[in-house]
Order: sequence, then C-alpha cells, then structure tokens
Amino acid sequence: MRKVTVAVWLAVGLCVLLAQGSVGAQDLAAFEENVTVEVLDNGLTVIIYERPTAPVVSFFTHVNVGSAQEVPGITGLAHMFEHMAFKGTSVIGTNNHKKEMKALANVDAAYHTLALELRKPDADEARIEELKAALKATQDAADEFVVANEFGEIIDRAGGVGLNAFTNTDSTGYMFSLPANKVELWCYLESERFLDPVFRQFYLERDVVQEERRMRTESQPIGRLIEQFTAISFEAHPYRQPVVGYMSDLHSFTREDASAFYAKHYVPANMTIAMVGDIKADEVLPIVHKYFDRLPAGKTPPELRTVEPPSKSEKVVSMPDPSQPVYVEGYHRPASSDPDDAVYDAIADILSTGRDSRLYRSLVRDKQIALFAGAFNGYPGDKYPHLMLFFGMTSPGHTNEEIQSAIRDEIAQITTEAVSDDELTKVKVRAKANLIRGLSRNSGIAMQLAMNQARAGDWRELFESVDKIDKVTQEDILRVAQATFVPTNRVVGMIVNEESEEN
Repeated sequence: MRKVTVAVWLAVGLCVLLAQGSVGAQDLAAFEENVTVEVLDNGLTVIIYERPTAPVVSFFTHVNVGSAQEVPGITGLAHMFEHMAFKGTSVIGTNNHKKEMKALANVDAAYHTLALELRKPDADEARIEELKAALKATQDAADEFVVANEFGEIIDRAGGVGLNAFTNTDSTGYMFSLPANKVELWCYLESERFLDPVFRQFYLERDVVQEERRMRTESQPIGRLIEQFTAISFEAHPYRQPVVGYMSDLHSFTREDASAFYAKHYVPANMTIAMVGDIKADEVLPIVHKYFDRLPAGKTPPELRTVEPPSKSEKVVSMPDPSQPVYVEGYHRPASSDPDDAVYDAIADILSTGRDSRLYRSLVRDKQIALFAGAFNGYPGDKYPHLMLFFGMTSPGHTNEEIQSAIRDEIAQITTEAVSDDELTKVKVRAKANLIRGLSRNSGIAMQLAMNQARAGDWRELFESVDKIDKVTQEDILRVAQATFVPTNRVVGMIVNEESEEN
C-alpha cells in the first residue's frame, strides 16, 4: 500500500479524539442498548432514544410526503400544509370554534364565487373587485375568532426551543425541544395538530407562500435558473415540480384541496416520530399511546407509479440575465436505495469537500475562474432516481465556458484514473467524523433516527451507511463514474449575459 499522508493520519486521530470526547457512546451497539422502536396499532412508528445527558428532550416528526406526491394543479400543497400545521386546532388558536367554523364556511363560499368569476374569459373587472372586497370582509369576520400564534406560544411558555418545520421533495418534518418533564405536553400538541387541524386563515397564508415564491424564485436569478433546469431534467417524474409550487397553483388551490391532501397523506402509517433525551421508554410509551392511539389508521398512500425514462440526449437551458454567470451541470443517477449510493457519495466528497478537493483546487485556487465550485448528490431529492450536480459561479472576467471545461476535465479524470489511496482514506475518515458530529445533539439524533427509519425501514441505516462508504473501492469509483458521466445522461443550466457567450 502507498504511504498514507500525515494529513490523513491527523484526520484519523481527530476522529478518534472526537469519538472519545463526545458525551455518550456513538457506536451502533451502544445505540441499540438505548433505542426502543414500537409500531402502534394504527401504523405510527415511534422511536425513543434514552440519552440522559441533560434534562431536555428533542422531538422530530417525519411525514412521508413532499412535492413528489403532488399532481398538476395542486403543486405547493405539501409545503402549504406545513404552514397550516402551526395554525392550531378546534381548541388551540380559537376563542370560539363553533362560530369560527361558520365564519370559515362563509370565507370558502366567498372565495369560490370570486374564483368562478376570475375563470370567466369575459370577467367583469368591477365585479371582481366587488367580490374581492366581499372575500376580505368574510376573512376579517373569521379572524375575530383567531388567537394568533397560540400553538407556538404554548411551547414558548413551557420552555420549548427550536420550533420549526421543513418541506422538500420527499418528506415533511416538524421539530422542537422541551424540558424533560414536558413530554406529555408534546404528545398532546403533536397528536392534536394532526388529529384535529383547522385550516384557518388559509387564503391569507396562501398569500404568504406566494410572496415566499416571489422572494426565493422569481426575484432571484439563480432561483429562476434552477427551476428551469429542474423542469428540463425530469420529463415525467414529479421531481420536475418546485416544492414551493407554481404561481398559478398558489393562486388557485383551495382549502378543500388542502384538506383532501392532508387526509390522504397524514395517516399514522405514513408518519414516524422520534424522541431523544432524558427519558425512559417504559415511562414514555404509555403517554405516547394515550395521545397518538387517537389518530385513526387511515389508508397508506400508494407509492408513485411514474418512473423517469432513461435520458437519451443532453439537455441545455441557457437563461439570459444581467447577473453574474452561473453554471450547473447534472447527471442522472439511481435512488439512494441503490447499492452504489455510497460510491456516488464518495465521488462527490473527493471532488467537492474541503479546500483540498479537486474542484476547489482547480477552479478556485489554481485557475481562479470561479468564486466557488462544488458537487453534490441528492438533487432535487434522493428517494427516487435523481441528479448528481456540479456547479460553479464565475469570477469577474471569466465565463461559463471556462467553468464547463474545467469541470469536465475533472470528470474525465475521475472516469479514467483511479483515485489515490489518500483521497479514498480521507473520504472514509470524513464519513465517520460527520457521523459523530451529527450525533452530538439531541435534535440531530432525533431527525436522523426518524428519517432513516422512514426511508430505509431501519434507523440502523444511519450507521450502516458509513460502513458502506468504508467498503468503497477505487474500482467502484471508476466503474460508476464511467457509467454515469456520459453526454447523453447530462443536463446543463447556465446564466449568461453580454459578457458570457452562450454554450
């Protein structure tokens, strides 16, 4: 074997020190001693990890639904329900639920009347303004019964921190932490908001999401490019749809649409909860049953049927814009469940991780043609076949063509020459160090346990994924790179302006 560099041995030593200095053991065997998994009769999966390092508990709820489960006409609904999940229930967030329901029915009726007029080819502008005023009046009347932000304020008063949520292509997640003596409060709040959600202020919140789209996509050159790039990358699969949704859908989907989407996907068998901290499983499980057994079982949503067809030609989108030129290049690759997933991760790590990575050294440090450059897997999600991306933002005076040429030189090298022993060793050391860092906080552990359980069917995948990277060989990298990085499997996107020639 070739001599391993001093830098690698230092990294190995650091990894060992991190492991020794971390609070509590971080290996699989130690986790197995403290993890309890139970599936309730309604199908909900519960993971409890006893970690008595401090009198706090972090909670994470994973729902197996994202934008990939949407269909044309209702794009953005997964993200929209994430917003609705903080609006409360028939008890939380209202001062008179009975009257509020009548008021919300009036809002729905006023909205549908307006929507019908808007769809007319000869819509009367005066009538539209009249109906908009009527809708606002019904919204104002319904708002009289709203106790704003009560869900979050209950958590704040109980000493909770980190209240947050996210939606992506494959999943939706909800999280926060509480003192250890507030476990029952969490069980009540979390079960209640999925048992009895009230979609109050729906159309007002829909306006908020529209503004979010304007800020993150329509007002950002990179946001506009990435949306177009993604759309041409996937011909059939719903990964082509933006998580935030298309603006026309954000103007048209209804409270009834959101309710139907929720009823279909927010069923216990589609959900996994994780609780990590100063708790005992035998003490917590009865409380979990008390509250979460209330959720009706429902029917597990079917898996997606659409399969993205193999790419047969290179696709290119070139977007004129006065902003700084940006270059993105993607290659289709299998889902994260593929046996070669660890090989793709190793390739991305070698090309993109750290200042000694190949892309940084070539494009940023040596040639100085890019302000930053990198590569990563999992775009726009990784549950289904997706893309491995390469990207770079040009330095002043340089072009997308220079970025493209330099990236493809690095791709060509990794498809024709075996990576060095040093590079592969660093990949494996970093994977272990990243695992240790990811397990340093209750919140991170809760998220990882729930997501691995939901995705792989076993939380142990969190550790096994590192073992898989440890088994990657130089021959594996050559084999996968040669099969993947071919022109017909490629998608290109770039921002161009007067000083950047189009490809």
